[in-house]
Amino acid sequence: MKNIFYLAVFSMLFFTSCDKGFEDINVDPTYAPTLDVKYKFPQAVLYTAGQRYESWRGNFIYCSVMMQHLASTQGYWNGDKYTLSTGYAGALWEAEYPQAIKTLEDMKAQLEADELTASPEYAMVRILRVFSFHRLTDIYGDIPYSEAGKGFIDGVLRPVYDDQEFIYKDMLNELKEASDALSGGTSALGTSDIIFNGDLTKWKKWANSMMLRLGLRLVKRDPALAQQWAQTAIEGGVMTSNEDIAYVIHQSGNGILQNGNSEVFLADRSSRISKTFMDFLQGDPRMPVLVALPDGNNDVAVQKGLPNGYDGTTIANAPGGDDMSTYSEVNSNTLQGLDAPMFFQTYAEVEFMLAESAVRWGLAGGAAAAEDHYNAGVTAAMKFLELYSEDAAIDDADIATYLADNPYDPANALEQINTQYWAATFLNEYEAFANWRRTGFPVLTPVNYPGNVTNGTIPRRLTYFTGEAVTNKENYDAAVASQGPDLLTTRVWWDAE
Repeated sequence: MKNIFYLAVFSMLFFTSCDKGFEDINVDPTYAPTLDVKYKFPQAVLYTAGQRYESWRGNFIYCSVMMQHLASTQGYWNGDKYTLSTGYAGALWEAEYPQAIKTLEDMKAQLEADELTASPEYAMVRILRVFSFHRLTDIYGDIPYSEAGKGFIDGVLRPVYDDQEFIYKDMLNELKEASDALSGGTSALGTSDIIFNGDLTKWKKWANSMMLRLGLRLVKRDPALAQQWAQTAIEGGVMTSNEDIAYVIHQSGNGILQNGNSEVFLADRSSRISKTFMDFLQGDPRMPVLVALPDGNNDVAVQKGLPNGYDGTTIANAPGGDDMSTYSEVNSNTLQGLDAPMFFQTYAEVEFMLAESAVRWGLAGGAAAAEDHYNAGVTAAMKFLELYSEDAAIDDADIATYLADNPYDPANALEQINTQYWAATFLNEYEAFANWRRTGFPVLTPVNYPGNVTNGTIPRRLTYFTGEAVTNKENYDAAVASQGPDLLTTRVWWDAE
């Protein structure tokens, strides 16, 4: 189990920040007071994992139902109706920039000022920083990057928006340099590293695994460059088992300490499992782990998925009827705990990317190894669920039966691999949305809800935080002029048609 000493560390930081004493008189208001990085690091990780606010609006209300993992009849669940709520669409931006990005940039600048750029901790900050920024740019496209989070550091209050091509190339270089700087051993952060408990070998594997993810993102825009980065990542050493998964253990308590997704389920019981996902789960041993009726019954014979695109009135016309108690939801007994882990990247995802790299370019052991990577990915995707709860464990025999009944198909390899990737990223809906845009898999049937703003097509991005058009108007306008209208249908740079 990962050490949760970070709670004490965060409490120290929290209470220090809430001090109302006279020392504030003597602090320069334009300079962030220097705290040891070990106290800032867990805060940055927890902010990056996400709290209820942005998880509810970005991860669930938009991404989860656009990707047809979930469905809802509530009108404010915009994602499967393709309607626009600018406040919800901009929530990830609104939360991440003043919290995660600010803290990450502050740590990076502090380590640079202390001439610690050769330290493992500097490499760790760079890796976590790339993760936070890549999620933002994948959702919005062109974003503040080179000048972001530097209000305290450099007095930059209106940062420019960098184009996504520049951002992606810089992030990949950041990962390469950070990976090269790590050679094993243990970080001085120790238990303050609430992802890998200071294990630098795992940090190196995560850097290369994220490099593989970002490299493959480029496959529609620049296939040769995508192959180059995939090969570099694989040669650098990616995750090799579920022991390498990048994730955070949360704890019931309050606010940032709790799993943001689970806080959403506690506050909003209106979502159900999408019929699309339920249809996929037929015969899958994950079904009783992932889904259950609202009363907790997880008998596979009675599970039913809710079609996307219905509201409280039109659900009466749905084939399954309008009794919401008969539609399955996310299993509250296994996945909804406030102390549930939050996954940044899993070994299962890596194996599916290795399988795709083998199919596309003969990497990772060549085309003949694609089946082995696929099988390893499916197995890992089922086995890692036990990290939620021992009740989520799946027997090896059931996995073997599933693979025998659903064998790897070379003729349909890319669709099969990336449909399994979609299943493996259930609840990590930002990533499911990004990989669907990259690959087109799984093949999803759009809805055509009355009043939708996309002409009945699945959105390609979310819209910027509305405050930017006022407080950072010049740079916002320049980004819109460069990237395209600030609409749900505008594609980000790597999502080329």
